[in-house]
Amino acid sequence: MTGDPSPDGPDEFPSEEEIPDEPVTVDDIDPFSVDDDDFEDIDDFAAAEWKHQSTADERIRTVINRTTTPKSASDIADTALVSETKARTTLNKLAEEGIVRTHQTDSGKLYERDPEWHLLKQIRQLAGSKTLVDQLQRVKQELAEYNEKYEVNDPEELLVSDKDLTQDELDDISHWRTAKRELNHLRAAYRFKQAVEQTNTVAASVVEYTGTQTTPSTG
Repeated sequence: MTGDPSPDGPDEFPSEEEIPDEPVTVDDIDPFSVDDDDFEDIDDFAAAEWKHQSTADERIRTVINRTTTPKSASDIADTALVSETKARTTLNKLAEEGIVRTHQTDSGKLYERDPEWHLLKQIRQLAGSKTLVDQLQRVKQELAEYNEKYEVNDPEELLVSDKDLTQDELDDISHWRTAKRELNHLRAAYRFKQAVEQTNTVAASVVEYTGTQTTPSTG
């Protein structure tokens, strides 16, 4: 359906056959794909709903994207609601693509998301944000406020100082660290965006030049 709805109501109305015999109430509307009466535990119900609305590969990707410590294929399979064989096959494929990092141990192979791939994914997402410059300015301002408040340039200087720190100051150190890490990511994203734009500009110039060179004269 396109366009805004008319203030006078819809242009098309259901036929007599499509209108229910009894009035519809909110109790007649079920937002879930599975019957919640079949489950006594809310976690079981949520798991069934997730399984119904996603594929096995999607669930494995979701789980591994949140896995920051090495886990076995069996553990990931249990969380993703798939068989261990399916989990291992998909995880090995993702490892070949560079999305997953593997660790060979005495008890078998373990899997986790590749931190470098995950970081690059975050940077690409930030680079595509329309508010990238605003985010940069916001974080820089936040860091400047911490520098001015504590008269040091780094949270670690404050942490190792002789000053007895309050809980609020310890919280500030935690937020300060996060802001510094965020600034590094935002700067990387900005540089990535600039590099992409420059590459696209050069490519467009080459295409334009090539087209000019190969266009036959009409004289």
